[in-house]
Amino acid sequence: MRTTLIAFALAALTSVAADFKDLDPNVFPKDDPRAKDLPKMMWTDATKRMKEANLRESKAFAEVTTKEQWERYRDARITKLKESLGAWPDAPKDMKVKVTKEIEGDGFVIHNVVFESRPGLWVNANLYLPAKPVEKMPGIIIAHSHHGGKNGGELQDMGMTWARAGVAVIVPDQLGYGERRQHDFNTDKDYDKPFRAGRQDYYFRYNSNLQLSAAGESLMGWMAWDLMRGVDVLLKQKNIDKDRIIMMGSVAGGGDPVGVTAALDKRIACVVPFNFGGWQPESSVLENPDRDFTWFGDGYWESTRGLKNGARDGFAHFVIVGSVAPRKVIYAHEFAWDAKTDPAWPRLQKIFGFYDAKDSLRVAHGAGSVRNSGPGNTHCNHIGAVHRKMIYPALKDWFGMPVPEEYSKRRTSDELRCWTEEARAELKPKKLHEVLAEFVDQRMAPNAPKGTFDEQLAYHRGMWEPLLGDTAPVAKPKVMEGATEDVPGGKLARFALEVEPGITVPLVLITPKEQKGKVPTVFMVAQGGKAVLLKEREAEIAAFLAAGFAVCLPDVRGTGETAPGASAARGSTRTSVSQTNLILGQPVLGAQLRDLRTVIQWSKDRGVCSFAGVWGDSFAKVNAKDANLKVPLDAGDFPALAEPGAYYLAALAQLFEGFNCACYTRGGMTGLFDGPYLYAPHDAILPGRSTRWLLRAAGWSTGESVTGFNQPRALPENRSPADGAKAMIAFLKLIK
Repeated sequence: MRTTLIAFALAALTSVAADFKDLDPNVFPKDDPRAKDLPKMMWTDATKRMKEANLRESKAFAEVTTKEQWERYRDARITKLKESLGAWPDAPKDMKVKVTKEIEGDGFVIHNVVFESRPGLWVNANLYLPAKPVEKMPGIIIAHSHHGGKNGGELQDMGMTWARAGVAVIVPDQLGYGERRQHDFNTDKDYDKPFRAGRQDYYFRYNSNLQLSAAGESLMGWMAWDLMRGVDVLLKQKNIDKDRIIMMGSVAGGGDPVGVTAALDKRIACVVPFNFGGWQPESSVLENPDRDFTWFGDGYWESTRGLKNGARDGFAHFVIVGSVAPRKVIYAHEFAWDAKTDPAWPRLQKIFGFYDAKDSLRVAHGAGSVRNSGPGNTHCNHIGAVHRKMIYPALKDWFGMPVPEEYSKRRTSDELRCWTEEARAELKPKKLHEVLAEFVDQRMAPNAPKGTFDEQLAYHRGMWEPLLGDTAPVAKPKVMEGATEDVPGGKLARFALEVEPGITVPLVLITPKEQKGKVPTVFMVAQGGKAVLLKEREAEIAAFLAAGFAVCLPDVRGTGETAPGASAARGSTRTSVSQTNLILGQPVLGAQLRDLRTVIQWSKDRGVCSFAGVWGDSFAKVNAKDANLKVPLDAGDFPALAEPGAYYLAALAQLFEGFNCACYTRGGMTGLFDGPYLYAPHDAILPGRSTRWLLRAAGWSTGESVTGFNQPRALPENRSPADGAKAMIAFLKLIK
């Protein structure tokens, strides 16, 4: 049976004098310590679970005492790492590579090249080669840092220096950088207000990751794939020595992808992952590093620093780097480093010891600290000369590569530009969002196979369950009761459910005056929680009560009283909480669904709810129709962010609760892959599945009202909340 709410028409909502907007929505008094803890509970919970994961994996690794045990331990975790990064297509058999320009130098030549790593997605790179052919030529691929693309001075120095010494060196632009940038802000003249032009490539990694995540992919996965295809380019060079392929990652954001790539690609004979695998520039000596060290990275908006499912599935960063053994690793650090204080160092030594290959693990480091500037501090943008001096001896010992004479004669960005007008016209490179739009259309599942309604429900649930984590309602949550009071048309009671240790869901339950037994109950959720719903939806609440329905307003974790801060911006606490939960293996939305389903089940067990209606609402500010949405990510006049989380939470609740659950939604998002300019919170992105497939899955009884994702702008077909309440009442009366 496929019934839509809008199939019903009722008279205007019953006029009821309601003063819900004046009610105190809070369950605990403001001076109650429990009330003060609510905004901090998600971060406290995430920190606790991260420490538990640290201890679990520290114990598991301590029990590894043989090479065979290590390889079982390693293989299980690297398999999970690969799964977490997305789907892996077959490597192209005949990858398209084009040289667009050649630059002659003193003992070297630079080829400006482009190569197609995925259909429509091209990588550009500078390939430094010796001026004269060299037999058995080593190859080096260098990943730049988040400070800038392939044109960086230190990158040029390395390319020229090693090419003059008989080595092939390729330096690609990583996805989103330089000639692969996704935005329109290359110089400070590209926007009429102050912004940091040199940081936009870095900042827009945030948007790229959100789009990739929604498609079931990851920024780290696509970066690693591009680096693997860069290795293909090296292997195409004449006289290249396939047994001497070396990968280096720069100090800030380059070490992460090369570490992951080397773990997954055994063609890499040696990896130099700066600032990845253990001690970080921000690290400090800890009393209990087994528990408190950042083994799985930080929950930070830059997703490559904290990989999805890392803590859940145990692929700590030292495990990723250690999995390269017995191949060669130079464990590299931008600043001063002390073997005695780095908790990852003995673990890496242990791993290489299993292979009697401790000499295959060397160290390079600088001096000073990230916290201080001045003489002796070896801060660099990519890999500095002081660091390279410690790399040269290892490469000489391992691969017979002579210590090169440093050379620097840097070229302009224009000289190193790979894309020409002719090449663009011929090859038609696409932006990431264009590639993803086609990718999603091809990859995402079609409509559920034909069958009964229950079979279709089971199909769609099966698609979502692996992505959302544990969403089953908690059987017997601990209940705390607050104050009650009479309200127009009913009685309001305050409760708080402890759904798991440290996680509390405060709620208000409003029952109609003449309630006899169980009644249909409407569960209303919004990012602003019960406070904004009482204020903005008092007429709809009054109409439900007049119809004999109960209304429940829960603040599921991360909403209302429990929101970890008011901001949903890129660098906000809310974003960090969301990313940390991904590292721990469950998106916030999945945990919110468990909260909401727990509240629904509790209401049924309490004898209140017979059939459920779920109302997902958004009160996000709507940008003007003529608003400029192409804005730098640090601009002062940033557009309003959408708040589509409750929209998807309601649709998911209906999907998992089944037919006896009506659904009304407002404020979803559209156009996820329309462009690079996205204005939505991190925790509202459904990792692993495009949102439009949720609409398809839950659309059998949903009265949707959509707010544009990229805008957010109200679309003309929006149905009003009043109409939504009419339809909800009619639907619940029908199934009652």
